[in-house]
Amino acid sequence: HEFRSTLKALPNWTRVLGSAEEQTDAFYACVSEQEVCSAAALSWQKIIRQSFDLPPMEQLTTVNSYFNRWPYRLDIDVYGVSDYWATPGEFMKLSGDCEDYSISKYYALRKLGFSVDDMRIVLLKDTIRNISHAVLAVKMGDESYILDNLSDMVLSHLKYSHYVPQYSFHDFYRWAHVSPSALR
Repeated sequence: HEFRSTLKALPNWTRVLGSAEEQTDAFYACVSEQEVCSAAALSWQKIIRQSFDLPPMEQLTTVNSYFNRWPYRLDIDVYGVSDYWATPGEFMKLSGDCEDYSISKYYALRKLGFSVDDMRIVLLKDTIRNISHAVLAVKMGDESYILDNLSDMVLSHLKYSHYVPQYSFHDFYRWAHVSPSALR
């Protein structure tokens, strides 16, 4: 079961929302002949151009694989704090951890025309590794597909029985996920 609420409980996400759209617009607007474009801007443009005319499922796979090439880096090593959610601009420069991959993929897919209503960043419990993890879930038709920094494959959420969602969110709402057994 899921219960929808406001984004108030997610200050890290609220901070990302405050600048991510502007950052990605600036990346996409940069024209290398007229100005010096940052490596991040050129990289952003590359993935959008590579993916733009592909069918939706191929867009998911291309975006997932592209961002998965960045090295995994812990927040404490990059930002000096235990939990920091990077904007796409920060991720493109410094890389990051699982939620940072998910955030960059989310904004890339938005630029490719995917609806916010069809995407959620999901914070979950990986019961095999016994750790918290984050992925991007994208709904297409009646199915939700998972973009995970641990794999370039984009598979149905049904293939991830070891992933137990804790909460998810997008631009407008947060959802708490509770197993039916917990409600008894």
